[in-house]
Amino acid sequence: MTAMALLAGAAETVAATTPRPDSAAGAAVMGVFKYNFAAQFLSRVIPFLYNGWFVRQLSADDCAAYALQLPLFINCVLFLSREGFRRACLRNTSGSGDVLSDVEILKVAWMIIPFGLLVTFIGSLFVFKVKKLKFSDPYAKATLIIGFACILELLAEPLYILSQTKKYYIIRVYTEPAATLLRCLTTYIFIKGHIKVEKLVVFALSQVVYAACIFVGYWAYFIVFTNIRTFDLLPFRLSTLMVYDKQLLHMCILFTGQTFRKLILQEGEKFVLVWFDTPYNQAAYGLVDKLGTLVVRIVFLPFEESSYATFTQLASGQTPQNISNLEGSLLGALKLIMLIGFVVISFGPSYSYTLLNLLYGGRYSDGEATAVLRYYCVYIICLAMNGTSEAFLHSVANENQLKQSNDMLLLFSAIYIVLNVIFIKSAGAVGLIAANSINMLLRITYSAVFIKDYFKGSFSFRRCLPAGWGVLLISGVTTAFSERMFLNRNRFKQTLPIHMAIGIMCLVFSLLEIYRGEKQFLLSIITSLKGHDKCT
Repeated sequence: MTAMALLAGAAETVAATTPRPDSAAGAAVMGVFKYNFAAQFLSRVIPFLYNGWFVRQLSADDCAAYALQLPLFINCVLFLSREGFRRACLRNTSGSGDVLSDVEILKVAWMIIPFGLLVTFIGSLFVFKVKKLKFSDPYAKATLIIGFACILELLAEPLYILSQTKKYYIIRVYTEPAATLLRCLTTYIFIKGHIKVEKLVVFALSQVVYAACIFVGYWAYFIVFTNIRTFDLLPFRLSTLMVYDKQLLHMCILFTGQTFRKLILQEGEKFVLVWFDTPYNQAAYGLVDKLGTLVVRIVFLPFEESSYATFTQLASGQTPQNISNLEGSLLGALKLIMLIGFVVISFGPSYSYTLLNLLYGGRYSDGEATAVLRYYCVYIICLAMNGTSEAFLHSVANENQLKQSNDMLLLFSAIYIVLNVIFIKSAGAVGLIAANSINMLLRITYSAVFIKDYFKGSFSFRRCLPAGWGVLLISGVTTAFSERMFLNRNRFKQTLPIHMAIGIMCLVFSLLEIYRGEKQFLLSIITSLKGHDKCT
């Protein structure tokens, strides 16, 4: 299996003029997606079920810290420390265009650790100064413990990068779900055992358990199940300590600079909430964000990772066949995420109140959280489109184009921050969703212009529109009418069954219509997955 294409036969199902990508390539990439999807699914479903119980144990202030503030600190430290190195190392090419060796990749990848220490120190210092913390405060203890957990997790990052380049995808399927389960069990034992530890410190300790499991999982796999010596995983020799691929390090710096801008765009609304809104609204938004990003993290994130790996490998050789496969891959990827996005838009808003009430009770479902989750369902398709289109841009762009993309991200960041401050004052958390949506549309537009230019105008975004989208929108109207007419919030348990029955019937009818219109497209995906199983 040499060249990769994301969806075997995807282009053929949309337009007869586009050549069919190699089926073995499609099987390989859908196999990558399968492993990433399995890891994300198990890692997200476990805390999804657990959050409903844990949130009921917390006050509004503690819930704001648990659902928004501390996860924001973790995401900032880890994202800034490793994302640029991941992007650059997974491109896996030197300045001369040659494929890098494992040692060359690891030498640069290990630079994540000192950089991560610096980012963690600055981040912790910032939190202490802004919140005016003392070392005896529970929030201060939680921050320091989480900082240690981030460093521990980063110690496994070079091996994660190596596992991706060597296609050891199975590590994630076992390690991340196991780490998530242990994290939830740690919290449960502390709470149910009535151990006298502050709840924020409990959350921080559970994060250490998660990081330790990631660390042990990756190191154990490479030491026990591969032929790579531990000596080779630590490629530090005094004689060659300063010998490394300078072009790869330069790309890491370039992508890390872009990461700072992306962080503002991805997490900017949470910073605004922390600065300007109440703990209750912070908690409500944090819980909605956890629910809203469930589909994003389970489906779209692994899909984006698989797409990036595919686009990078296909772009390494500018042959007509590779360009054709690249176009077919992008077309199939965008079509699939739009299909999933339309399903979320059609059914998500009408069942937002139901989901929040079942998970967290009337405390949050009767407040602003329901409206926020409804708008979030619409925002999800923007997230998905942006993730895949930017993955394509980052995988095929040259250095000058990446610098230009960084400059545009800086401009979008400035617009985004201004919109956040304006909208939160006029529309609260819903305003943040609107600002996010505008930001994503700007980034999608920029990526779309790049894609059009890259394929010299031959790429058509209309061909990404899946069959059955009209039926999905009709189902959305039907379920919205059902919620308004049949679901009584004062008699929630009694009126819920009929509302659910209408939703299930609409979903079944919509899926049948989608299958009828996209049968060949969907079968090609299933065939690719089965083909990969046979290959492995």
